[in-house]
Amino acid sequence: MDHQLTKGPITKSLLLFSLPMILGNLLQQFYNIADTFIVGQYIGSNALAAVGSSFTIMTFLTSIILGLCMGSGILFSMLFGAKQIDKMKTSFCLSFIGIAVLSIVIEILCLLCIHPILSFLNIPSDIYQQTYDYLWIIFWGFFFTFLYNYFSCVLRALGNSRVPLIFLAIATIVNIILDVFFIVSLRLGVSGAALATIIAQALSGFGIMIYVFLTQKDLLPTRQHCHYDIEVFQKIRDYSLLTCIQQSVMNFGILMIQGLVNSFGVLTMSAFAAAVKIDSFAYMPVQDFGNAFSTFIAQNKGANEEERIQKGLKSAICISTIFCLMISFGVVFFAKELMLIFIHPSEIEIIAQGIQYLQIEGMCYLGIGCLFLLYGYYRGVGKPGISVVLTVISLGTRVALAYLFAPTLGQCAIWWAIPIGWFLADFTGIFYGIKKENWLQFNK
Repeated sequence: MDHQLTKGPITKSLLLFSLPMILGNLLQQFYNIADTFIVGQYIGSNALAAVGSSFTIMTFLTSIILGLCMGSGILFSMLFGAKQIDKMKTSFCLSFIGIAVLSIVIEILCLLCIHPILSFLNIPSDIYQQTYDYLWIIFWGFFFTFLYNYFSCVLRALGNSRVPLIFLAIATIVNIILDVFFIVSLRLGVSGAALATIIAQALSGFGIMIYVFLTQKDLLPTRQHCHYDIEVFQKIRDYSLLTCIQQSVMNFGILMIQGLVNSFGVLTMSAFAAAVKIDSFAYMPVQDFGNAFSTFIAQNKGANEEERIQKGLKSAICISTIFCLMISFGVVFFAKELMLIFIHPSEIEIIAQGIQYLQIEGMCYLGIGCLFLLYGYYRGVGKPGISVVLTVISLGTRVALAYLFAPTLGQCAIWWAIPIGWFLADFTGIFYGIKKENWLQFNK
């Protein structure tokens, strides 16, 4: 009971809780950047395009499991805040079994359907084999991804965001070392990059699971909690399924965008692969802050601390706005230098396309920062369905505009469709908050 977010200074609590989550995902993005650098520099642009396309499909698949884990985590946070520990233990048991089984099913289906997946992604023939080799190995590590994300969500629901950071840091370091060993020393190509990834995933997944079982015995379910409870199951279903839909819809839209990008050829694919890594690295902190904000809201919702929720929303808006403005400045004005981290200076066309992408997205980070806060708020107050609606609006707009205008206006239309989707979803979420959540009353 040491990590409750229902007491203490609000801004300080939000920052201290979110900081390890931000650092953790920055580490993950640092690994992705290191992976991209090693692959691009030592294997070549075709390999970079292959790994970039694979990253998109893995992000989509991971989002399904992550959404289920996050949804369960919100329920854990509410029950923890309300001090309903027995129900929380039962929800641990039911959600773990259900998500574990689904993870195994997804892994098996991916291995069986790898060729249809590659066809769906419009993988060009000159990088088809490399993409196949990479994904075939990566798919075998999908269950390890579930283990890490599930137990990370358990710990964060209890207010502990530091331990997931430690295990992720260890895995990131191991991953980079193995990347260098497998790719540079053993010359295993993209297969080496994939092997390094799943070994690191196994280390972090099993490591954090063992930690939870050893240190959280008083909060873990016993045999008496491992039974079917229809009330708990319905709550898990509602929170987890809707959050899963939100996460998977978001990443399915990105997957469709990747397919459209692929139709422009390997040069655009390489530019997109590098630029998206930078883009993700830039706005990842506000995404993690939104997830931390969701846990803060959920714990205080469970504890009926409505005034604290109102103050927390104001504080979160200020923090997110300041950060987005800082990152926008850095990405817009240093887009070329950032692209040169991954792409050789001789690849002029790839660099130019990447700069165009980064400057368009970089100007609009306030939109994505606001959207992540809206996601976090609505999940935390027990309305994950609103987050789904906002995601559908954001991604639906993005995909529709991209497919409508890219054939005539080129890849620039894809880049502009993204922030337009962000701002349309922001408007919808804010309008709903004013009408249904009485946000205008927060100032009274």
